Amino acid sequence: MGLLLFLLSLSSLALSYAVGGDVCITGHDSGPVFEEQPSSVVYPEGLSEGKVTLNCQARASPAATYSWRVNGTDVPVGDPRYTLVAGNLVISSPQFGHDGGSYQCLAINRCGTILSRAANLKFGYLHDFPGEGRSPQTAYEGAGAFLACQPPAHYPALSYRWFVSEFPSFMKPDGGRWFVSQVTGNLYLAKAEPNDTASYFCFTTINMDISTKSTFSKANQLTVQPDAPAITVVPDPFSCPIPVPKLRWRKVDGLLPSKAGASAEGPILTLPDMTFHEEGVYECEAYNSEGRDTQQGRITVQAQPEWLQVMSDSEVEISSELHWTCVAAGKPRPSIRWLRNGQPLSTQDRVEVNGGRLKVINLALEDSGMYQCVAENKHGTIYSNAELRVQVQVPDFRSNPVRRLVPAARGGQVMMECRPRAAPKPTLFWSRGTELLTNSSRVTVTPDGMLRIHNISRADEGKYTCFAENYLGKANSTGHLSVRDATKITLAPSNADINQGENVTLQCHASHDPTMDLTFTWALNGALLDLEDPGGPYHRKETVGDLLIVSGHLSQAGTYSCTAQTVVDSASASAKLVVRGPPGPPGGLVVKNVASTSVELRWSRGYDNHSPIGKYVIMGHSPLSPGWKRMRTDPSNIEGNAESIRVVGLLPWMDYEFQVIASNILGSGEPSMSSHTIRTQQAAPTVAPSGLGGGGGDRNELIITWTPMAREYQNGDGFGYILAFRKQNSPTWVVERVSNVESSRYVYSNQSLSPYCLFEVKIKAYNRKGEGPFSQIAVVHSAEEEPTVAPLRINATALTAFEMQVSWDPIQHLSTNGILQGYEIRYWRQHEREASADRVRTAGLETTARVVGLRPSTRYHVTVMAYNSAGTGPASPRTTVTTRRPPPNRPPGNVSWKTDGSWVTVRWDHVKTLDNESAVLGYKVLYKHEGQSALKVLDKGKTSVTLPLPKDNGYVVLEIRSWGEGGDGAAQETIVSRDSGETWTDCVCPNNIFFLIKCTLVHYCP
Repeated sequence: MGLLLFLLSLSSLALSYAVGGDVCITGHDSGPVFEEQPSSVVYPEGLSEGKVTLNCQARASPAATYSWRVNGTDVPVGDPRYTLVAGNLVISSPQFGHDGGSYQCLAINRCGTILSRAANLKFGYLHDFPGEGRSPQTAYEGAGAFLACQPPAHYPALSYRWFVSEFPSFMKPDGGRWFVSQVTGNLYLAKAEPNDTASYFCFTTINMDISTKSTFSKANQLTVQPDAPAITVVPDPFSCPIPVPKLRWRKVDGLLPSKAGASAEGPILTLPDMTFHEEGVYECEAYNSEGRDTQQGRITVQAQPEWLQVMSDSEVEISSELHWTCVAAGKPRPSIRWLRNGQPLSTQDRVEVNGGRLKVINLALEDSGMYQCVAENKHGTIYSNAELRVQVQVPDFRSNPVRRLVPAARGGQVMMECRPRAAPKPTLFWSRGTELLTNSSRVTVTPDGMLRIHNISRADEGKYTCFAENYLGKANSTGHLSVRDATKITLAPSNADINQGENVTLQCHASHDPTMDLTFTWALNGALLDLEDPGGPYHRKETVGDLLIVSGHLSQAGTYSCTAQTVVDSASASAKLVVRGPPGPPGGLVVKNVASTSVELRWSRGYDNHSPIGKYVIMGHSPLSPGWKRMRTDPSNIEGNAESIRVVGLLPWMDYEFQVIASNILGSGEPSMSSHTIRTQQAAPTVAPSGLGGGGGDRNELIITWTPMAREYQNGDGFGYILAFRKQNSPTWVVERVSNVESSRYVYSNQSLSPYCLFEVKIKAYNRKGEGPFSQIAVVHSAEEEPTVAPLRINATALTAFEMQVSWDPIQHLSTNGILQGYEIRYWRQHEREASADRVRTAGLETTARVVGLRPSTRYHVTVMAYNSAGTGPASPRTTVTTRRPPPNRPPGNVSWKTDGSWVTVRWDHVKTLDNESAVLGYKVLYKHEGQSALKVLDKGKTSVTLPLPKDNGYVVLEIRSWGEGGDGAAQETIVSRDSGETWTDCVCPNNIFFLIKCTLVHYCP
């Protein structure tokens, strides 16, 4: 005690004691707080010259010193392999079996000690794959298969990839056919294809903190054979039927979380940032046109500890009690333990530990220090730190004296505080002058030193002194009480009643002590209003306290309180404002008695906002509609006193949400909160599929098509289609079931099926609840076959050297085995094979056709055949034709002309033919002017022509060519104008160069 009194007399500071007896000075020192703690490390086994650094840094005053523990024992920092660098532990050349373990750092100063979280040093390794080869595997085209990775011994977990044939040809996703398990490393294949035959290698990688190591297996040879010898069931979850099924996920006991995103339609369901809400049973469904299959699995979410409540630094008086509580969440439920200065704390003497609660009674100086609350489960450990300072101090008013001047209003009350610093807690009492104050009808002195005086008068003015005393000493502090005139409300606000959107003014005037400033404040239902926002709804007049409310809203209804206030007292008055408006949202909306096409809704009335509710409307939402729409009800009009209604006209087996909206004469209110999503009961389909038709296909097939039923018409699960068809005038219907909801086509195959036979077809839908009505009967033809007869009396005539005309007799439609679409002409030169024939098709039932693009002086074979959608029929007997000799390939030469007023006369030399060319029978002159043209055909004897010139001094273009049996010869183009008596010609010269010649009167091309 002598040492303690000596220190107090020197510094008058509050002191506390830490482990070892060092003094922790309040207001100057602080205990350690971790800024960086060690993290677990995986070190490569066998790496001889490396280092591991475990970090540890703490903030403290004075600065902290550090020590380390491994597996609960002190680390020998004197060992050359262990080095302490500013709190960090550096381990040189870590050795497996010697340095592995759980490391913790201790940060120490004179205020206490704290223990860090545990950091594990483990050694990682990855052995090589066995050297022996692997057995080749065989898969059949269209079936599923898998290749086993069989990874070698390793730590920690591996990541897996596969490459094909050679490194680094890593496999990439292929439409969902490939899947690599990151649990086993196995490679799974769905619907094997011939080009999947190859050598496959499993590539494993281990990631450690300072290095990465990879290795790969021997080759896994996979051979894909075209056909399986028999139907084989592959006992593997990834074997896949044909066609490859689609996948989708759902949550059996709730809605699939939206965070699943695109993975909801893939083989791996991904749910990031898992919470406990995602727990439940999940189902994967595989489906294709042949059926469906499902598998279920349960997700259980666990979590490492997380603090919900922690303790905080505390300064408490000697001999008092300490109560600290720590609460942590986690799954499994965390256990909680306590540490003091790094050592375990348990119930003993003055200490009581009860899970997350710590209680210390009759606190002593040696209880000061650093405390830690530790919560842990199998997923992790967390620490919370706090510093406890047990204080001892003589009473002292220097930091918190009694107020020197305490103003008070006459007739009111005043409170004078007395809060000296002292430990242990002092005894407090008050005096006025020399009179000791005790409790009376107007004066109250509380145990914590508060002085209250009621119904103040001028006689209460004067000096008041507070005295504080504990066993260490005593102190006092004095203040002066000054009495002023009371503040009074002289004009109080009155109750008001408005409609939403109207303005209203609430009045408020007051009297007060003239020596003091007066301010007005307003509150709505106890909440202070912001009167300074110029854009807000509340405004106050500057000279008085009146409140203007602009465009009153329902939310502004309530009790308004005006307060006139000085520094010593205040006076208040209140008034109620009623704002009438549309009703508030109904509450407690629930869905009951769910049927296939109706549900019952029940709700509780919302606020009518001072105007009676006139009616309700029901809004609904389903996946089929992007927004909310009004629903049909029975009865259709819902009275304002109703609290339930039946919604009708719903679709069976459909998800719905509902809202209720109330309205009155002032408008419609906000909708209620949405109901939970419900699904109506299933029912048999009520409509038949539409778009029934068909036709086409291969031989002996009947193809029937329809439009798949939309989701809103399915009315239940287990949905499919029932087809009925029969030959026209047959009494018996053939009935077939199609079980896939997405199907839109059915192919009926029968070798005895006649081509292009007329069938009557009808369709209906079914589901688990029953069958719907049949559609109207549609007429569909079976598949066509090629025509069976050939056209007759084929005639081919050469028109020119380059074209011919082919004609034939039509075939009878009964022989076409379908709808005759036209005829196909095949032609080939005499020395060619028929297989190389060129083809021309008519687009209709014409029995003549012109074939162009032929060669001159060439003999052609020609056949004709009929065709329909199934193909061509037999060829007609062939006929032959020889094209004519070609026309001269030279244009008329020596073209000249002469203008005479509005006419021009053009002359040219006769074109002489060669022996292999057809004779010239005459000439053609094409006259072109401003987009219009005219043709003059002359006989052989004429080599000139007279033509009119345009009246607008424009020009004309003339094309002159010979013609004969072989067709038209080459053209000579001439441009003629009468402008100033001049003419132009665009000549085609023997060297094929085009040029423009300007001349007078007469000009010619050489």
